[in-house]
Amino acid sequence: MDKPTPPSRSRSAFLIPALFLGVISWLLYRNGESWLRQVLLYLSNAGWAREMVSNWSISWRVASRFVAGSDRDAAMAVTRDMNDAGLLITLDFLGESCTNEGEAYQARAEILRLLDDIDQRGLNANVSVKPSQLGLKIDPNLAFENICALVSKASEVGNFIRIDMEDHPTTDATLDVYRRLRYQENLSNVGVVIQSYLYRSEADIEQLIEDGARVRLCKGAYAEPAEVAFPHKPDVDANYLNLSRLLLSPAARAKGVYPAFATHDPKMIDDIKRYIQVNHIPSDAFEFQMLYGIRRDLQEELVKEGYRVRVYVPYGTAWYPYFVRRLAERPANMWFFISNFLRA
Repeated sequence: MDKPTPPSRSRSAFLIPALFLGVISWLLYRNGESWLRQVLLYLSNAGWAREMVSNWSISWRVASRFVAGSDRDAAMAVTRDMNDAGLLITLDFLGESCTNEGEAYQARAEILRLLDDIDQRGLNANVSVKPSQLGLKIDPNLAFENICALVSKASEVGNFIRIDMEDHPTTDATLDVYRRLRYQENLSNVGVVIQSYLYRSEADIEQLIEDGARVRLCKGAYAEPAEVAFPHKPDVDANYLNLSRLLLSPAARAKGVYPAFATHDPKMIDDIKRYIQVNHIPSDAFEFQMLYGIRRDLQEELVKEGYRVRVYVPYGTAWYPYFVRRLAERPANMWFFISNFLRA
């Protein structure tokens, strides 16, 4: 990973981040975790914050916990180590919301090379892609062209592409790209992601079951208005479990649905495990998914119990938005950031 330029050791270079983190810590204490999440999700898209935080040397020290490195070689090394531990991988070349066609084509070229590297090195890994990185917000047809090239290449080398879901204004366009790949291009080695915090997700899941889709179920990591998303965590969690039941239902299994349950919440995982055991669902009919750098102990514990576990491993230099969303997801990650700053 290309490290941010180390700041000067001057007093002001220390005081600016110290003041920034101090204000966040104090407001967290006064306002609670839900407030912190909203602030961090705002900061994940704020250009001024990206420029400031990326230039703190401490930022990379913490971000490297969640990001494998700056290039494919670093990602390949991490993938090999995790494969050796019995973990499956999905690789993500970091980047989102490209601003022109050239950036979209550059991302496409990198991911094509990534698919070749996975094949040539014999790694057990597939690839996740963000539609906005490949041009969705410029022109949906541009994103379709690029993702189609990636899914076609993956098919040639016996691999699979997962289309990530981003913020809610892109949901319909993302699902449209997926269905065009399935039914217009007859490509079956492609899957999608559904977020349990969206009200619409049950209807989307029901349609995807009819499609026999490969679906990753996650809670969602973007700032969404209450008009489209559950504002409270207990409701998001309850919907997650409801959607997991749909994806594991006899009707879904009869259609060939293969679900991936993306969560680090032990209670959620235990609930899904109980449902699977009671209903005699084989362990190769689904998988659990988690993020690189979070709960490695739980990942390995599930592998020992005989479950499939896939780890989402990002790499690249565009780490800032991804990193800040990880801080937003779990307050413990924010305290980890602050404690590392104090030790710097």
